[in-house]
Amino acid sequence: MENNNTTQDFDQRALDAMCVNESRLEHKWYHNIKYMIVGILFGILFVKAEIVSWFRIQEMFRLQSFHMYGIIGSAVIVGVISVWIIKKFKIKTIYGEDIVIHDKQFNKGNIYGGLLFGFGWVITGACPGPLFAQIGTGAIVIIVTLLSAIAGTWFYGLIRAKLPH
Repeated sequence: MENNNTTQDFDQRALDAMCVNESRLEHKWYHNIKYMIVGILFGILFVKAEIVSWFRIQEMFRLQSFHMYGIIGSAVIVGVISVWIIKKFKIKTIYGEDIVIHDKQFNKGNIYGGLLFGFGWVITGACPGPLFAQIGTGAIVIIVTLLSAIAGTWFYGLIRAKLPH
């Protein structure tokens, strides 16, 4: 019975995500230190590139600067090229596991979710990626935004089954 629930959960998540890869490998706790180091370096990069700057985010939404559009556009291009390379050459993970990228169909919920995300971004000056970097720079008021993001995610999980997908 447990295995059937796991399979159903995986099948549902596969519909909601572009890429669903669940590793079956078991690692020691210290194996995650490399991810922490990469996260810290990524946070430093966000701060140095001013991606976490409330003022840069406001400039973007007021159409006053190309800075953030250039960064986001570059990330999209790198992502598209990366996914193309992964699909074209059937790249595997560093542990030899297959990477599966499912096709997605358009869903009008993406429009609503994107608008809600954008409104939150413009109001708070923060999107989920740089939240921890913003807190790390000393902007502790962002903890309210972080807790709100966690509460929103929890609430979505609570009502997810009742929403049209």
